[in-house]
Amino acid sequence: MSQFNIETAQSPPSADGVRQAMPEALRHGTPVGPRLVGGTSFTGQSALDLGQIQILAQACLQGLDAARQVVFGWQRQGQSLENIYLQGITPCARLLGEWWCADRLDFSMTTIASAHLQQLLHEFSSEFLQEAPQQRQPWSLLLLTEPGAQHSMGLFMLSEFFKRAGWLVTVGVPQDVTEFKRLFQSEWFDVVGISVSTDRHLDTLANLLPSLRQNSDNLGLRVFVGGPLAFVAPERLQGLTAEVLAEDAPATVARITQSMPGAVANLS
Repeated sequence: MSQFNIETAQSPPSADGVRQAMPEALRHGTPVGPRLVGGTSFTGQSALDLGQIQILAQACLQGLDAARQVVFGWQRQGQSLENIYLQGITPCARLLGEWWCADRLDFSMTTIASAHLQQLLHEFSSEFLQEAPQQRQPWSLLLLTEPGAQHSMGLFMLSEFFKRAGWLVTVGVPQDVTEFKRLFQSEWFDVVGISVSTDRHLDTLANLLPSLRQNSDNLGLRVFVGGPLAFVAPERLQGLTAEVLAEDAPATVARITQSMPGAVANLS
């Protein structure tokens, strides 16, 4: 299986030294305040820097509560959840993957830390959806990982942005091709989005998608593909009968929403 990775790994503390490298408050379970997660306060939409992203990654290695405290600190500094998702959690997930690929973290540590990040998304979901709610849209969306995918955090985050934009969203993480087909055909959808992380199932998807679209209840069904492979090797996805999108979650939601029939009337 080919695995595609993004950017160059940033050196973390060694696995044995992770705890020692954390801020004093994190090591002792003290709530993290703004001064511990970046020093000065943010002004406007200032981006989270690499140092703060590394602190979140280290906190995720310590435990879920430590990770929560870092996010709470960012919120106290004035960061919106949208900024935290895009500028904090997303690059943190990427950084953990880089550390693993560089053999600086083992699989178990990486899996646990990544699970803590995904749990944060679940815990903050209600607050995020209320942060900038938009009117209900008349469209339904199915978001799927490729069959047998090991990670679904990016797909879940994308689903949150679509939900906040008013879409009715269903998320599926199929374990095999049979389940992928079943989910695809489970009900009427206006749009189907597929996250592709590896090239393991590209041939299968290339053969499968035309028939799934042809047999769909919606003859005008739109299908798009994204995910890590769309960013690092989009040419590998050109053989699929689907639109390739390599954009962040807000841009993806805007592009799909604005292209839907009646979008101007519904968004005005």
